[in-house]
Amino acid sequence: MTQLESPGVEASAKRTLRGSLGVTAIVFMVVAAASPLTVVGGAAPLGILLGNGVGFPALYAISAVILLLFAVGLAAMSRHIPKPGAFFTYVGYGLGRSTGLAAAWIAMLTYTTIQVSVYGYLGYILSYTVSSLGGPAIPWWLMSLAMIALVGVLGYRHIDLSSKVLGILLVAEVGVVLVLVAAVVFSGGAEGLSLAPFAPENIGSGSPGVGLMFAIAAFIGFEATAIFRDEARDPNTTIPRATYAAVIGIGVFYTLASWGLVMAWGPSAIVDQAAADPGSLILRTMAEYLGTAGEIITNVLLITSMFACVLSFHNVITRYQHSMANAGVLPDRLGAVHATHLSPHVSSLVQTVTSVVLIGVFAAFQLDPVLAVFTWFAGVATLAIAILMALTSVAVIVYFLKSRKDGRVWNTIVAPALGFIGLVLSAVLITAYFPIMVGDVAADGTPVFGAVSWFLLALVVIFPAIGYVQAAWIRKRRPAAYAKLTDTIAG
Repeated sequence: MTQLESPGVEASAKRTLRGSLGVTAIVFMVVAAASPLTVVGGAAPLGILLGNGVGFPALYAISAVILLLFAVGLAAMSRHIPKPGAFFTYVGYGLGRSTGLAAAWIAMLTYTTIQVSVYGYLGYILSYTVSSLGGPAIPWWLMSLAMIALVGVLGYRHIDLSSKVLGILLVAEVGVVLVLVAAVVFSGGAEGLSLAPFAPENIGSGSPGVGLMFAIAAFIGFEATAIFRDEARDPNTTIPRATYAAVIGIGVFYTLASWGLVMAWGPSAIVDQAAADPGSLILRTMAEYLGTAGEIITNVLLITSMFACVLSFHNVITRYQHSMANAGVLPDRLGAVHATHLSPHVSSLVQTVTSVVLIGVFAAFQLDPVLAVFTWFAGVATLAIAILMALTSVAVIVYFLKSRKDGRVWNTIVAPALGFIGLVLSAVLITAYFPIMVGDVAADGTPVFGAVSWFLLALVVIFPAIGYVQAAWIRKRRPAAYAKLTDTIAG
């Protein structure tokens, strides 16, 4: 056995995930996490309203370039480190075991906060929809709990089932948005078609830092391709291809979709339309160009889009917990694999319980599901992922400089370095504008770091600190286990 000194650990063969996922299936899993229709209908209007207005679509393209540079190094690492721990493993190999463990806890914070934020929004949308159709007024948190239960059932079973469900939902929501863009193009838009969103003066207008925050948040999940390594058909080929396909596909789609949204109302009117009601902008646009049928279909797909998002993140989190358990830093039982479903079923159950507890806490404190649960924790996740990817970029460079295993300078040094610079600048901008995300602003609208901002930002410091403390404890109490901390991840 290669597991840490822990009694009752099952044989490693029983703790390794297996599957035959191809490039398309993995891309579906991670792109569904980006929740395309939720981004186009929710984040894009807010990016236009609170960010840089007409120039917001360009920020998706800029974010895609930054993250594509990051993906080059990520793909290079996936070829040389055949393990599914992703950030946890890569940072551990490049910057040491303690920093790797800190990265694991940042990743857990990222995916948990983004998932629970969407659970809040999903519960609200479901509650609102039922009420608007003449049904009873059901509390949002009850709807959220119902969705958690459904996600838990799918997450408990074999991942092929989840990928099929996600694939169907993803095709439907991407399809309806592309139909809308086509309708706008064929009609010529409200003020004619133009490249106004990509004009430098529009890109730098308003609050581009806030816009960048919404843009990067839309990509969260693409980097998780490596976590499915053990379940990939040919991981050395599948994982790099899936990573590139995911970031390029997301970037092109969001840039095109948000450009279409601006063209639908015209550069001179889009900000006012978003200000009227950002939450309904996509539905009003659908009604304008595709009629009532398009509006109804979009409303349904908006719900399924968010469901696909939480299901995808559930699968990602359970596999992170599975990898961490097999490394001996989470309870051993989380590393178990179901004999029939071949899924990390115990980890799935624990993740389900975690979501239930968090939604329960938010409900007890009577937090608004959209303005607090969704907005606040999406902000935390965005900052955390930017920091985590910047850290991983450094780890990639250090690892290849030390090991000399890959002589491709662009893939192992230049691209990761450029990605690091872009990610650090993004993190600085996100932090500077973070108070706007949570509503901590002065009378004149300038950001002010209040209690809520400081509490949420503190989470990004506390979680990696947990990793460093845990690593120090393992090194002191179980030195042999510490020496194997990175290598003992099942793979």
